[in-house]
Amino acid sequence: MTLGFSVDALLPKARGGGQLRMGLAKLGESEWLQPGPDLAARAEGFAAYPQGVQLLPDGDASGAELAAMLGLSGGLPEAARAHHEDMCLLTLREGEDQYRLVGTAVAWPSDWTPADKMGLPLRALHAPIQGYEDQLASGVDHFMAKLKPGAIYGRCNWFIAATRARRWVAPPPEIAFAHVTPDNAGETLFVRSERQTLRRMPETGAIVFTIGVYVEQLGALSRTNIDRLVHAVTQLVQGEGDRRGAPAYASALARFAGMREH
Repeated sequence: MTLGFSVDALLPKARGGGQLRMGLAKLGESEWLQPGPDLAARAEGFAAYPQGVQLLPDGDASGAELAAMLGLSGGLPEAARAHHEDMCLLTLREGEDQYRLVGTAVAWPSDWTPADKMGLPLRALHAPIQGYEDQLASGVDHFMAKLKPGAIYGRCNWFIAATRARRWVAPPPEIAFAHVTPDNAGETLFVRSERQTLRRMPETGAIVFTIGVYVEQLGALSRTNIDRLVHAVTQLVQGEGDRRGAPAYASALARFAGMREH
């Protein structure tokens, strides 16, 4: 398995800090989407967050193609409700050189609001990410332009949150992590990893971006992965740690990891 379907399996494949990178792995068809999704959880997620479904007119055809690829009728919302992964559609409009977000079916967003991102090109979508424009934007644009139908690529990331909720809206760090101490960090910190994939659909040429969200209590992770997180937090690019709220939890995380070693 190139990329697993749990936080413990994904963390070794995730960027551990330092310069931004796509970190893509090529996946087989059977590795694209999680098998045996919890459809009740998906239905509950979309019912609680109906605004996660956003569609522009130029996403209709690609949404229908995606649903058909998955053996479903309907479009993008039906595809995402039938699988563990949230799903987004990106298309290249005539005369443009950047893909735009034209459809979302997102029940469990990681601190972003789909309505705010609809219609934006890739570089504007990623503007809040420190270092994206300088370190990653050109490489992402090149990858998207060259991606062939049939090929599937995946990557993963990590965040540290103070909740196990899959739909995550981060409050100010000083509030979110105020209750976290070295003694309780194993129970009060949660590690969130997104298993992301990209593939181009053959008929419309649109790219489907899937986001599989996995959340685990810090103390339930392997010691190796806890140590990996401690190191990664110290290696974030300038400004990235502040965006992730790291100053509010880094000390408790490191001291918790140190206590587990004794």
